[in-house]
Amino acid sequence: MSQTIRALKNVTSSWAGLAMNIAVGFFLSPFILHHLGDDAFGLWVLIFSLTGYYGIFDFGIRSSLIRYVSKFQATGDKDQLARLINTSFFSYSCLGAILLVPTVLGTLYVDRLFHIPPAFLRDARMLFLIVGSSLALGFPLGISGGILEGLQRFYLLNWTNMASLAVRATLIVLALHNGYGLLTIALITVSLPLITSAVRAGMAQHILAIPYGWKYVDRASLRQVANYGSVTFMIIVAARLRFKTDAVIIGSFLSAAAITHFSIGARLVDYAGEVVSSLAQIFTPMASQFHATGDYQGLRKMFIAGNRACAFVMFPICVTLIVMGKSVIEAWMGPRYVSSYIIVLILLIPSTLYNAQTTSNRILFGMSQHRSLAIIVLIEGVANVILSVALVRPWGIVGDAIGTAIPLACTAIFFLPRHMCRRLDVPLWKFIPEAYFYPALFCIPMVLALAFVQRSFYAHRYPQLVLNLFVGWAVYGIGVVWFLATHEPAGVQLKRRVIRYFAQAGER
Repeated sequence: MSQTIRALKNVTSSWAGLAMNIAVGFFLSPFILHHLGDDAFGLWVLIFSLTGYYGIFDFGIRSSLIRYVSKFQATGDKDQLARLINTSFFSYSCLGAILLVPTVLGTLYVDRLFHIPPAFLRDARMLFLIVGSSLALGFPLGISGGILEGLQRFYLLNWTNMASLAVRATLIVLALHNGYGLLTIALITVSLPLITSAVRAGMAQHILAIPYGWKYVDRASLRQVANYGSVTFMIIVAARLRFKTDAVIIGSFLSAAAITHFSIGARLVDYAGEVVSSLAQIFTPMASQFHATGDYQGLRKMFIAGNRACAFVMFPICVTLIVMGKSVIEAWMGPRYVSSYIIVLILLIPSTLYNAQTTSNRILFGMSQHRSLAIIVLIEGVANVILSVALVRPWGIVGDAIGTAIPLACTAIFFLPRHMCRRLDVPLWKFIPEAYFYPALFCIPMVLALAFVQRSFYAHRYPQLVLNLFVGWAVYGIGVVWFLATHEPAGVQLKRRVIRYFAQAGER
């Protein structure tokens, strides 16, 4: 399978999976919220955010897997592959066992750390135990996902994820419809990923046929993983501080219900970032291969074209949420939660600036040159926590959002573009217009179209919302199609074939 075909297959399946994930989230989240209520739903978000810190204990092992599986597969070094995978599996198993300790402690003391309504105290403890235990078990089982990513078999990850998502959504709807509550939903939510990981393990073994055994666990591979993963670990910690502290801070200083109102706006911004991440995930193993072979010209092309692709996706989503954010929230969750729109506005702009450069992050990981990025985002994460804690008391959830937005904007504007241009020897004055001029230009008519249809036919429900979105995105799509047909080599070639086909048909 050629690199282009595999990349297209990976991106297509990623977007299909993401579209399904967003669609299910859009319909399932309000269904769960209205069945459980604000307090139970806020508790749900809080516990998953709190246990999300377990990801810190990955210590960068997964990113090391992706990096070195891609490298050793390209060089054909099967022995190193076996040592890498066995050592990573052993490390993950130890970490999973260790994480059972904070799970038990969190189960006992969760009510002393957060404002838990008395009626939900038992559920909170059981929820922490269920989620924490499943995440601990997920560490060794999740190794298969890193292997498949390193092999650039993202489409296998996406297909299995879509199947798991469909089953999970169906079971949750049936459970809530039949009167089951929070704990049943949690069991369904955490069990499906574990089953999916077991299926992926079989797929990975079928592709690589790696031998397993104690003799393949060695210190050299552990040092290799640790050296690469130590930097990634800093980024993992920073990511938790940047994006996973909001629910914890709000739950500590405000209430579980306040988490619900914040999470609705924040989730919309997260969806936008996930769309871009699903596109850019293919660039880490590709950058690793380019770097291993010394193809810096390929890296430079990927840097500009990849970030332009991210901008082509992120900019119109940003425009859509700015112009139609209130309608989206009203149609999605109901008019009671339209106040969450202010959270969308505060988080959206810095998130857009950062996500439009997602390819830059992926390239740094692929080149093993992400130490400076790790330091900066760790500083950003600490600043996020300090500002959010300082501002949440006087300004509530708005203050927490501002505390997140300011450091993120600084990283996106003052560090990342300059750092990448220096690394790849690309002039900043060349990178910015080549990557972002056309995506920004095509958003101008889109803004006008969306503003016109919103003013003429304000969307309160899904049918009108879909119609208004169609008008705006159709206007934007015309510009994108023109760009692809006149500027991208593959698009130019396709246009010539179409013209040639109709010319020949006319002659006949």
